Amino acid sequence: MTARRAEVLSGRAVADAVADRLLARIGELPFTPRLVFVRVGEDPASVYYVRSKQRFAKRVGVDAETMVLPEDVDQATLMRTIAELNADDRTDAVLVQLPLPGHLDAGPVLEAIDPAKDVDGFHPINVGRLWSGGPALAPCTPLGLLAILDHHGLDVHGRHVVIVGRSHMVGKPAAALFLSRHATVTVAHSRTRDLGSVVRAGDVVVAAVGRAGLIDASMVKPGAIVLDVGMTRVGDRIVGDVADDVWGVAGHMTPMPGGTGLVTVAMVLQNTLTAAERRRG
Repeated sequence: MTARRAEVLSGRAVADAVADRLLARIGELPFTPRLVFVRVGEDPASVYYVRSKQRFAKRVGVDAETMVLPEDVDQATLMRTIAELNADDRTDAVLVQLPLPGHLDAGPVLEAIDPAKDVDGFHPINVGRLWSGGPALAPCTPLGLLAILDHHGLDVHGRHVVIVGRSHMVGKPAAALFLSRHATVTVAHSRTRDLGSVVRAGDVVVAAVGRAGLIDASMVKPGAIVLDVGMTRVGDRIVGDVADDVWGVAGHMTPMPGGTGLVTVAMVLQNTLTAAERRRG
């Protein structure tokens, strides 16, 4: 077992701090923010993720409801459900749990959500606002990365951030958020030539590919901050994109599990509060 030299960036500590702030703020409001989850079918992972978000919602005083649609629901019915939630003035935030069953097209569904209620931050209007510096609801995992760094007093101003992964959910919005913090950003991915040399240039490394152990100690600059977003089941274990030997090289690092995932859930509720306050003035 590699000795852990890196300081652990605990996701639980960050999520607890966010929960305390949200609970205090929501307790001051003259209304209760309302969040509706839309889940299609009984996929075990989706059931687990929605329940974890519901528990956090209850903890901070958000009224959260889960609408469960049958596995074989058709596209038109799902779209009508979204339209009804958009029109419901009591509902401040809507989250459609992904992935959807294969017969459904997620793109039109996500684009149908009112941007003002889009707590996942996936609507094209929110994406555009994020990149242009406008008032956007940003995707929750990238927001969580900033929350982790802020909680631990780690500033990225002027530093080189290497993001490995180019998804619409993590890699691309993370690049926009880090740029807004005046970092120099490189976006790499699994097909980047000589990935190791690219990653070694990073003062901060975000691993978000979903390939177990992709980033090893030989690829990380000594003392770098390493944020592991990837999540893969290997046997009975959940492992990240970052190999265990990186603990002996990095200066700060998130564990997996117990790192970025917990803070992502917290950011769903932070976005819910933001959406509610903007909608209700």
